[in-house]
Amino acid sequence: MGIGIVGLGHAAPEKVLTNRDLEKLVDTTDEWIVSRTGIRERRIAPEGTGTSHWAGKAAEAALKDAKISSEEVDLIIVGTTTPDMPLPSVACLVQKMIGAKRAACFDLAAACAGFVYALCTAHQFLLSGTYKTALVIGADQISSYLDWKDRSTCVLFGDAAGACVLKEVSGPGIVKSYLGSDGTYADLITIPAGGSAEKATQETVKQGKHFLKMNGTEVFKQAVRGMIQSIDTILKLTSTTLEEVACIIPHQANMRIIDAVAQRLDCDKDKIYVNLDRYGNTSAASVIVGLSEAISKGRIKKGDRVILTTFGAGLVWGATLLEW
Repeated sequence: MGIGIVGLGHAAPEKVLTNRDLEKLVDTTDEWIVSRTGIRERRIAPEGTGTSHWAGKAAEAALKDAKISSEEVDLIIVGTTTPDMPLPSVACLVQKMIGAKRAACFDLAAACAGFVYALCTAHQFLLSGTYKTALVIGADQISSYLDWKDRSTCVLFGDAAGACVLKEVSGPGIVKSYLGSDGTYADLITIPAGGSAEKATQETVKQGKHFLKMNGTEVFKQAVRGMIQSIDTILKLTSTTLEEVACIIPHQANMRIIDAVAQRLDCDKDKIYVNLDRYGNTSAASVIVGLSEAISKGRIKKGDRVILTTFGAGLVWGATLLEW
């Protein structure tokens, strides 16, 4: 017996923001965005809606897919860095929304790698026998932190959430996870103000310090390095070859990053699942939305080995090998 995913679901706002729409907001073009990122459109949450809304919708879909009641869930972990508010946690708001009265709840902040970090954490709780049924969610509403005058960031991101239910399964399920971090690169992706170090003031708002800031060139280099290291490490730890892997779902940040990873690994691009063109970078939701879609489309079949690989601010990165 192992611990595996028994239900999946994802959710995203109805509003689609295309590259043509962005041409009216910022100095950019559809051709420029597509050629440099591979993104054609993204989903944007309406005003007054928080991350918990999409996380809850994804959770409900995952529970329905797993055919279990919310009252069976005894652990909820949400990977997010865009909570509705500093407190309470998104996980507690989801608990209230779905009626999971028995669950222990907390958020985990690992930026775009949030889902893999949360999945690995929940896996350990279930392996130890502390809990039996976990709901693991990756959700972010990055649009709330974007400067719509900064074309280097606003064209990249979108809002979404994905969720899975973990339980004991007859088979390997989650084979292995690997997590990595390097805080010396912490300044590459930041939201400078709004925390305990620099509280929100009129001056910080005026200076745009509550918007996401990113050194795109250096992030590109480190993202490629981090995801390649993650995949190489997970293969070595499990004595698995790349040929034995049926599908790789990478963090959907930039098509150039994904292409560079595939090229350096000498990996067949047909193995790599991509939905970046339709969602943009959805941060912690990225790989779990990709997995949910890939399963629903029949891209992954029973017995297939799948790698999820992620990278984000911190810097943090990680990978998980699944056997479906």
